[in-house]
Amino acid sequence: MAAKKIMVQGTMSNSGKSFLTAALCRIFRQDGFSAAPFKSQNMALNSFITKDGLEIGRAQAMQAESAGICPTVDMNPILLKPTSQMGSQVIVNGQVAGNWKAMDYYRRKPEFIPVVRAAFERLERQFDIIVLEGAGSPAEINLRDHDLVNMGMAKMANAPVLLVGDIDRGGVFASLYGTVKLLDPEEQAMIKGLVINKFRGDVKLLEPGLRMIEERLNIPVVGVIPMEDIDLDDEDSLSGRFACTESARVEPGKASVIDIAVVRFPHISNFTDFQALERKEGVNLRYVAKPWVLGKPDLVILPGTKNTMADLAWMRENGLEKAVFRLIEGKTPVIGICGGYQMMGEWLQDPAGAEGIPGRNMQGMGLLPAKTVFSPKKTCTQTGGKLSEKSRMFAGYGGEKLFGYEIHMGKTFLVDGWQEEAGDIWPAVFLEDGRMDGMERADGLVFGSYLHGLFDNDEVTKSLLGYLAGQKGISWKNGQEKESVAEYKERQYNKLADLVRKSLDMERIYEIVHVGV
Repeated sequence: MAAKKIMVQGTMSNSGKSFLTAALCRIFRQDGFSAAPFKSQNMALNSFITKDGLEIGRAQAMQAESAGICPTVDMNPILLKPTSQMGSQVIVNGQVAGNWKAMDYYRRKPEFIPVVRAAFERLERQFDIIVLEGAGSPAEINLRDHDLVNMGMAKMANAPVLLVGDIDRGGVFASLYGTVKLLDPEEQAMIKGLVINKFRGDVKLLEPGLRMIEERLNIPVVGVIPMEDIDLDDEDSLSGRFACTESARVEPGKASVIDIAVVRFPHISNFTDFQALERKEGVNLRYVAKPWVLGKPDLVILPGTKNTMADLAWMRENGLEKAVFRLIEGKTPVIGICGGYQMMGEWLQDPAGAEGIPGRNMQGMGLLPAKTVFSPKKTCTQTGGKLSEKSRMFAGYGGEKLFGYEIHMGKTFLVDGWQEEAGDIWPAVFLEDGRMDGMERADGLVFGSYLHGLFDNDEVTKSLLGYLAGQKGISWKNGQEKESVAEYKERQYNKLADLVRKSLDMERIYEIVHVGV
């Protein structure tokens, strides 16, 4: 028997589609149904590697986690990762199809309809309910031809639609009304419920507007979701974590706070790597895009990026690279993850133009005796391993097995004349497949690794924070955290489900799911 379906679309980006999709996945799971998320086409720089080494959007991995199932590539068959203002890396069924300009992809979209249909049908045969998510807004009338992610997908799946509006930005009734009225009558009829998200205040004050929008559109409002602080993996750079980038500072008078500055690259990717650090009591983690905001943190992190060369050039132009050099001279440690690690070497080489310009060479930051050679072939794998026993930055690490994933184009090598374990540097991580990943300097000030998810390993994070606390002469109690990363996430998913269950007319939602369109 084919799965039942319900689709979540929004009046705009960041209206709450991913949030509501994750909530419904958890609610259906709690109610005894097997549920799975599905987003036919996602545009995001935060991605995830499945167990079989395929790449999907991070939001679909988060939603699968909420549903209590293993993420698969069928949940997000097309992923677009922007590499510039005009183009993206196109990933189809988890593998790189190429770097295309926006217009080229738009022309070729009909080719991907069979891909999307096949992925959806495979999910349909495995689960009781599929919760589909749209992208942006269905009212982008310039993109309606060959649409395969909003109303085009709803028609393909025969899925009833919930339309979500963000009241926190203002103009929610106009957004809902305008979105519906820009659709064809057939598409308007597919919208079975309106949802208002991020509401603050007394809902009674909203009730006259709810009645009016229902009368004008002849579509019921099935819920108003209050603004609530729920910590989920973010999908892209619209994240609220970046809202205070230019003004974020350590709270005055908090001598015990460990201050961590993450450089916010223009093409920053997989910044979910650092949420485990952000969640620790006593840690102030902030994103920095200007040198005068950097200050004197206890740790600087160079995160992943979709365009290493372009973002290193950006750092040089705005003075952040020099600011990082000054901090290292003053004994502030620096960690590079993936693209940030690549920058730390002496040279970046791109013979095939994987980052844009064939044959381009670029001098790196010179913090590690390494060079990176980019390649069109992408490394995508989940992996495990152990940190080096020699590590100074992670001296408190007890040797427990750690888990993470790699996702990068190119390989990093030692430059001529250097040998690992020579005394000046050593491998950062010994992987379970026998490879050595990354490098750490013997002075404990520079650490680089390709391993995403490193800080999701509780013992790794505790050892780092203990080191940073010791460097500034304060104590860090490793036992002060009451729950692991996995336990914390479970609590957030349940909190999300409780909020949405109380806010939506779930009886009406189940009617919509079972009756269909």
